Amino acid sequence: MSHLPEARVLVVGAGGLGCPAALALAHAGVGHLTLVDPDRVDSTRLPQPIWHRPSDEGRPRAESAAEGLARTFPGLSTEALTERVNADNAEALFRSHELVIDATGGTLTPFFLSDVAVLTGVPLVHGSVLRMQGQALRVDPEGPCLRCFYKAPPSPSAAPPMAREDVPGPLMGWVGTVQAMLALERLTGEAGLARDEALLHVFDGEALEGRAVRVRREPDCPSCAPGRWPGLTEHGS
Repeated sequence: MSHLPEARVLVVGAGGLGCPAALALAHAGVGHLTLVDPDRVDSTRLPQPIWHRPSDEGRPRAESAAEGLARTFPGLSTEALTERVNADNAEALFRSHELVIDATGGTLTPFFLSDVAVLTGVPLVHGSVLRMQGQALRVDPEGPCLRCFYKAPPSPSAAPPMAREDVPGPLMGWVGTVQAMLALERLTGEAGLARDEALLHVFDGEALEGRAVRVRREPDCPSCAPGRWPGLTEHGS
């Protein structure tokens, strides 16, 4: 754990997933967190994300979350970026951090972030929730990427964005915390799967049951298979 105070982690999204993930990472002793989020604090979401207070209504979420973390963890270094991660800045942002947390909750953006992880070799921990199910997966340079499991991004009409109003706060907290645990495994060198494998962690909030699905690198993956790199294509939500 001695390396953690020098570790730099980028958290993309400062809402219901990014806030608990950042809390767990700070509590574990990670030295620097960069939070990037273009959205502003919305009072209708206050029952879910921590760090955002009623008085923060309308403020950039990245700034509100960074200030909340700094208040709670005085020794933590934080940076707030009120922009979107896109094709212009993604590579530089990834390369200036040791690991990236995907807390966007989108349906297409995670595939873009996974592609950037493949390009840069910077590990990415993906997390998502939809109603009563949450899941988390770490994309390592030596393992499968998000496209190996999902094959292709869903169409917006077939897979609507995460319905936050239907997601219990504790489920978001579970996913964010598991993302942090997967990040800490990597940062401390304790991750131990085979080079071409990863585990997708799934939690059913209705049955209160969790399971792990083994994901293997696909030899014909359009992103991480040798010679199949598609180039960065920015997606929407």
